[in-house]
Amino acid sequence: MSTKPILSFGDSAPWFTCASTANQQFHFQTVAGRYIVLCFFGSTSIKKNADVVEYLTRDLRHVFNDDHVSFFGISIDPQDLQQQRIKSSMPGIRYFWDFDYQVSRLYGALQGAESSSSQSQINYHPFTLILDPSLRVLHRLSMANTDQHNQQISAILSQLPAVDDHAGVTLHAPILIVPRVFEPKFCQQLIELYKTYGGGESGFMRDQGGKTVGMLDPSFKRRQDFFFANHPELATMRREIQARIVQRLLPEITKAYNFNVTRIERYVVACYEGVKGGFFRPHRDNTTHDTAHRRFACTINLNAEDYCGGDLRFPEFGRRLYRAPTGGAVVFSCSLLHEATPVTKVVRYAFLPFFYDEEAAKTRLENKISALET
Repeated sequence: MSTKPILSFGDSAPWFTCASTANQQFHFQTVAGRYIVLCFFGSTSIKKNADVVEYLTRDLRHVFNDDHVSFFGISIDPQDLQQQRIKSSMPGIRYFWDFDYQVSRLYGALQGAESSSSQSQINYHPFTLILDPSLRVLHRLSMANTDQHNQQISAILSQLPAVDDHAGVTLHAPILIVPRVFEPKFCQQLIELYKTYGGGESGFMRDQGGKTVGMLDPSFKRRQDFFFANHPELATMRREIQARIVQRLLPEITKAYNFNVTRIERYVVACYEGVKGGFFRPHRDNTTHDTAHRRFACTINLNAEDYCGGDLRFPEFGRRLYRAPTGGAVVFSCSLLHEATPVTKVVRYAFLPFFYDEEAAKTRLENKISALET
């Protein structure tokens, strides 16, 4: 029977989605940008495992704040939930309910007897991983000796450098900033277009039951969008936008990324209002069935000098903020975790297309066909 390889120093932690004390579908890949303590204790019905959890969440409670370090415990025991033997403690302490063993198996904590549904028949190897802010392994600690485990983790956590210093050198997100894609007068035209038509609440995509669905959650995203689709009277404006992007931006993408964009997805002017604290929490743009074709995201700021807040951040590469000038673009891989920080004053306007090529277009079509078939 095959087993998962043991994760060790420098390895990337596998992504997963699992029910948690935070929500029913917690996407682990979104937690990058801080150190992570990932504790595979299995069940607190086992005293030594319970002792480890108690030490981490009581004696080291002050360490976990979601800013520098977060704790995630993994339980495979429904009694931990039903009897409330463990609870989240915000900020910083959460648990995953891995009752189908998928996460434990993925990380190698569960060895053998994979078809068994009885905890008494499984072979569980508890351990703790400490991940860096890019979700790569810094340390792996066995829980065989509780005292040794606790002493080691206490020493390690007390010596962690600042998040931005974890690599030992300054990190820069692998993004492209291109000024002068739209001229200022054209930016103002797009802003006036938004004011004329208005915008609707902007959602995000999630896969549920094998299909991609739109979601609205003001705690995750707060933005209004105006889409050009279904407005044939704006065909001329669309052509003008396309001409500027093709002539001024795409050659720079080819040069920087050795990628030839042939398709543009969506023409949309987005609005982040300061009075509403508009924002978009950390996310990736290609993680669902219907968005897998996307290759590059693009933010073209339309009034960069007018607002406060509203910058781009790429948590896997530190807390540095990025903002293109008015008419300038920030282009980056859709696979990068990124967020739009809250706008605190005035209003931010931006044009937000996605780019892809002919090969990705085939993927998009295939995914649409498969969705119809299901």
